[in-house]
Amino acid sequence: MERIITVFGSSRPREDHADYQEARSLGRALAEAGFAVCSGGYGGVMEAASRGAKEAGGKTYGITAEFFKPKANAWVDTEIRVKTWQERLFELVRVADGFVTCKGGTGTLVELAVVWEMLNKSVISGKPIVVLGEFWSPILERVREVEIGHPGPWGEANGKLVHTATTAAAAAEFLHHKLG
Repeated sequence: MERIITVFGSSRPREDHADYQEARSLGRALAEAGFAVCSGGYGGVMEAASRGAKEAGGKTYGITAEFFKPKANAWVDTEIRVKTWQERLFELVRVADGFVTCKGGTGTLVELAVVWEMLNKSVISGKPIVVLGEFWSPILERVREVEIGHPGPWGEANGKLVHTATTAAAAAEFLHHKLG
């Protein structure tokens, strides 16, 4: 049974950038752990994760949208093309068995927030999410202050739904442990 990990992250880093290399290592580690890698299919972190997975012999998916115009990067095996930005976001969530969020801007923040909220409200379950590195830690902690200060019947107030991994290998290991 194929298990797919969706990787979220910035489209900006190029091959000579540390964030690109980290995402490439992530793709490789995920493929070596037996996962297929899915991303938004374009450049930057998305390209790097796909490239790393392909270099390790893994399978890759790219969810692209007509809204953005370009086709998927060269490292994507299977492109799934949808019409809108919103359809793209929810397809990235739907196909995944788990998620890794790398450093990114507002688009990546939206992706992290949507998955986190869907887990928090039990819209999806059993789909672990990992943030790679410390970039998102201040945001996670600020949101958790609100959630814990105002407990409700849902997940985050009862335990951390978002795991932080310091390395690509640690992210892949966590997901492998959670998903078997």
